[in-house]
Amino acid sequence: MIKKTVTAAVLAAVLLLSSGCGKNETSNTDPTRAQKIVEEIAVDYGTYGSEAKDRIKELSEELSEIDPVSAKRIDCIVDIWTSGDLGKPLNYDILPDGLPDSDELCIVVLGFQLEPDGSMKDELIQRLTVALNSAKKYPKSYIVCTGGGTAADNPAASEAGEMAKWLEANGIEKQRLIVEDNSITTAQNAIFTYDILTSLYPSVKKLAVVSSDYHIATGELLFKAEAVIRANYPGNEKIEVVSNAAWKAPSGSLSAMFQAGALIELFGDVETAFEIYYDNYDIHGLPPLK
Repeated sequence: MIKKTVTAAVLAAVLLLSSGCGKNETSNTDPTRAQKIVEEIAVDYGTYGSEAKDRIKELSEELSEIDPVSAKRIDCIVDIWTSGDLGKPLNYDILPDGLPDSDELCIVVLGFQLEPDGSMKDELIQRLTVALNSAKKYPKSYIVCTGGGTAADNPAASEAGEMAKWLEANGIEKQRLIVEDNSITTAQNAIFTYDILTSLYPSVKKLAVVSSDYHIATGELLFKAEAVIRANYPGNEKIEVVSNAAWKAPSGSLSAMFQAGALIELFGDVETAFEIYYDNYDIHGLPPLK
């Protein structure tokens, strides 16, 4: 479930996007135009895919003239988004070998809407089972449970709170569990998780995303993009997304346009993001592709 929520952390993202990438760089920033360019890049790719390549290049060049710092960040995020490697390889049921078995690693479990009474749906339990397998394989890692209150009849329940209870009941030590229970969207999962990790868990350098298989690419995209937004320059991210583990869902999909909306939410325009989530965004306002 997603609902229209504006938070200081989300709105601050647009300021981060246009903050300095390098100590000696300056920009004549036009925030309004820069933000519109960033959003059009996202929507163009979400709508037209690779056909929008030339248009995106033009927009990036225009953004470079207005705000070279933001342009570098957007170019980096677009490279992540358009990469054929996003969400691959997809690891079913458990994280792969070769990850650090230390508190450098944090497993991020993405939530799923609760039942009205606050109990967890089967899909969320299946994601948690994958997380449990992975946490046992890497017993020194932290585990973030992420997701806010989505129980219609139980405002006291949160996805993350119920997830943490389940993991603890199944043998995971409480001190390994991190509860992020304010987010409603996947973009907010990324924003608020980074807020917690960067302020309270400085040992964490690498993330592994756990979710349903159809959700992994979107999760990786948003956590990688948020790392780029927060870095003082692209390539100097403090936290890196290095792997994933997935439950094989019988159905489900997330479109490139949905991903565009989620990126726009990271960039700070919550209103436009929710227009896209609810299919109320009018793509006919876009300039035609040349």
